[in-house]
Amino acid sequence: MQFNEELIVVKESTLHGKGIFTSVPINKGTIIMKIIGEIIDEEECIRRENEENNVYIFYKDDNVYIDAKNSEKIKYLNHSCDCNCYVDEDENGDLILVALRDIQKDEELTIDYGYEEIYNDCSCNECDNKSN
Repeated sequence: MQFNEELIVVKESTLHGKGIFTSVPINKGTIIMKIIGEIIDEEECIRRENEENNVYIFYKDDNVYIDAKNSEKIKYLNHSCDCNCYVDEDENGDLILVALRDIQKDEELTIDYGYEEIYNDCSCNECDNKSN
C-alpha cells in the first residue's frame, strides 16, 4: 500500500523552525515519501552549502546528491537524535523516507542527520535530557 503524502503537513516545530508532521498514525516500516529534488554532484553540493548556506541536500551515493531546496515538504525534515524515520533507497535506487518505528498522529517526522557538527548544537529532546 502506498502512503498518501497528502497526509504529511508542514507546521511550526519545537525542534527548529518548521517541520513535517503526520496527520494520521504511521506503522513502522512504512515508506512515507520519496525524496525528490535536483540531482547535483559533490562539487556543486559543497558550493551550495558554503555559498548559499543550503542545508536541504541529501547524500544519495558516490558523487550524487539531491538538493531538496525547492521541495514542498521534505526540506522541512528536522534532525533528532531520537528520530522516528530514516532515509533509504528503494528498488529503483530512489531515496525514500521510511518510518523507523510506529509514529503517532500529529507527531513530527525526524531523522538523524548523521554528521558530527549537528550534535554540538543539537537541542532535540534526547540531547536536552542529557544536559539536565
